Amino acid sequence: MKKPFIIGLTGSIGMGKSTTAKMFAEAGIPVWDADAAVARLYDLGGAAVAPMAEAFPDAVHSGKVSKDRLKEIISETPAALRKIEEIVHPLVSEDRKKFIETTDAEIVLVDIPLLFETGAERSVDAVVVVSVDAETQRKRVLSRAGMTEAHFETILAKQVPDDEKRARADFVIETTSLEAAKSQVQNIVATLRRQIADA
Repeated sequence: MKKPFIIGLTGSIGMGKSTTAKMFAEAGIPVWDADAAVARLYDLGGAAVAPMAEAFPDAVHSGKVSKDRLKEIISETPAALRKIEEIVHPLVSEDRKKFIETTDAEIVLVDIPLLFETGAERSVDAVVVVSVDAETQRKRVLSRAGMTEAHFETILAKQVPDDEKRARADFVIETTSLEAAKSQVQNIVATLRRQIADA
């Protein structure tokens, strides 16, 4: 089976990445979602449950990993994050690899919030970054239930800055409005389909 063309989709918190991923799916591009993969791994029978139970016994309840408890563990012991990542990242990569190997689509999209931070951009053929101005981003994020200014700043500090992401992208989608984002998604898909046809 011929390897598909892989689009890596990323963007900082509040930039509209999930909505943009749905637009690619509506344009006929199969989407793999890193957050959904983690949810599967943490669920009943998921591959992360046993290693997590060994490393953090009180984070596993009724055969599932509790994300809320993991957050508490990380805030109590920041060094725990590295251990969690050591367990989860290889499993997530494996899940993504399976998705790519079993598709017969010409183009697929992998939605990876920490694409640059984890070095995953090396495994994709084109990087699409979703972006919006800092003020709109802040408003969107702070309107989320339970989000505080301090938590927002903590998340931002762990992410590659937006201007750097934009500079490293093959395509940038401005998510100022749904119509604008949708039109950009359609243009990108059309451009890539043309490139593949001409190759």
